[in-house]
Amino acid sequence: VVYHSVVDAIFGALTLPDIGQFFPDTDPRWKGAPSDVFMEEAWRQMDARGYRVGNVDVTIIAQAPRMMDKKHPLAEPGKPYDHKLAMVDNVAALLGCPTGRVNIKARTHENVDAVGEKRAVSCHVVAVLERKP
Repeated sequence: VVYHSVVDAIFGALTLPDIGQFFPDTDPRWKGAPSDVFMEEAWRQMDARGYRVGNVDVTIIAQAPRMMDKKHPLAEPGKPYDHKLAMVDNVAALLGCPTGRVNIKARTHENVDAVGEKRAVSCHVVAVLERKP
């Protein structure tokens, strides 16, 4: 959800069509394709037009899974594992930018509607692009 939302935000900032037009689900090449393929294409589109990431701000809206995980194998006593930090590293690496330009936060939907009932996850992304020097 995060990668696809980031790709759509970048395509939007570049005034390009959405991810579904770039990678139609009717094309068998994209069935089961890893999401990093889409992120790499977003980077190529930015680069080809002379842009780079200024800032990417992601808000994950989900009742579950929890982004702070006390039971994760990498959690330390009294310090839950923060999935958001790993996501920041991954997104920044795929977009060729410093981690300081990527922000990922999460919130719940207070048990309201499909998201709050754990039947769906939502993600909002704002991407600010800047001209490469």
